[in-house]
Formats: sequence, C-alpha cells, structure tokens
Amino acid sequence: MFDLHTHTTITDGELIPTELVRRMAVAGYKTVAITDHADFSNYKEIIAASEAIKRSASVYGVNLLSGIEITHVPPTEIDELAKLAKDAGADIVVVHGETTVEPVAGGTNLAACSSKYVDILAHPGLIADNAVKAAVDNGVALEITSRGGHNRTNGHVFAAAKRLGCICVVDSDSHSPDDIMSMSERVVVARGAGMTPAEAETVLSLKTLNRILGK
Repeated sequence: MFDLHTHTTITDGELIPTELVRRMAVAGYKTVAITDHADFSNYKEIIAASEAIKRSASVYGVNLLSGIEITHVPPTEIDELAKLAKDAGADIVVVHGETTVEPVAGGTNLAACSSKYVDILAHPGLIADNAVKAAVDNGVALEITSRGGHNRTNGHVFAAAKRLGCICVVDSDSHSPDDIMSMSERVVVARGAGMTPAEAETVLSLKTLNRILGK
C-alpha cells in the first residue's frame, strides 16, 4: 500500500514523523509521503524534516517521500512555490485543492493543474473541466480522499477524471492515527467514489504510484 498525503506535528497532525511512519509500516504501507501544509515561510523546514528521518523509515521498511502540501497560497504563486520545493529536494508536491468546506482561493485548482511541478491536487471539490484537462496535460493526479468533509465531492472528481482521462489517487490526508486506512478501507473509498472493482484495483496498484512518481 501507499499513501501520498499525510500530516505530522510539523504542522497540524497528531504524530511526529517517525511515529507516523512506524504506524503506517505496521498497517502494511511500503511507500508514504509526508506532505505537511506549506507556504513560502516553511517549505524548506518541512522537506528537511522528512529527509532527516528517511534512514529511520527504511529500517521500518518504508520508502519515505519528502513532500509538501501547498496550502492557501495565492494561485498566481503556486507554480513558483512548487518549483522551489522541487529544487529544495521535495520528492512530491501536493496542492490543497478547492474543497467545498474551506475558503480556498478560486483559481487554485487550475493553477495547480497547470504546473509541471505539481504531482497531486488534493480534494479538489467541484473541479471544473478546464482544470481537469490541464491536469491531464501536466500529469497531475486528482485525489480521491477519505477525509471527512473533503470526501463529499469524490464522486464528482472521479467522474470528471474518468470522462477526461485523468489519473486519480486514493489518499488518507491523515492527521491522526485513526485516519490510517487498511486495504479494505482504501477499496471502499475508491468504490464509493464510483470506481468499478477493476478501476479501484488499478488506482490502488503500484502502476498508479509509479506513474505519479515517474512524472
């Protein structure tokens, strides 16, 4: 299993990075990205913190990816920050999408999907077709999330992605131990978004992980 969207005490999560990794390892995860909330003030520190525990993660059998979740940054600045994060060593860049339960700036989805430095648009809410098309063009994956509130629009996100040929990924957006999903729970999230059993199997497979990381 893999999860490319998690949080720690570096921002608003409940677990320090090593405890998150240990709990994920026990749950059966082999690849985990720590993607704490970032803007221009803290992205370097977030990336450095993940880098500092990669050795510990490997001891537990986890391939730890250093990442950030660009959060509430003005849309016009998203591409710049995503590039800076990659230049600073980020393995993965997630952008906090226009969820329907938070005041994310309009235009965030399109800006994220238009950046070649962004890997995943998290919980993008009622994403418009032009943003999905940009995601296809730039290899940005759209997230199907298990997080309460954010998951209200999973069906819309997957339907748009399927219709326009965009890759999807299932993530937990984990903030606490209770957020870590089992494989059966991951399947439920995928199927609940409208995926067929075969589509869920593909989205949850290493094929999807390699496609995102090989961008």
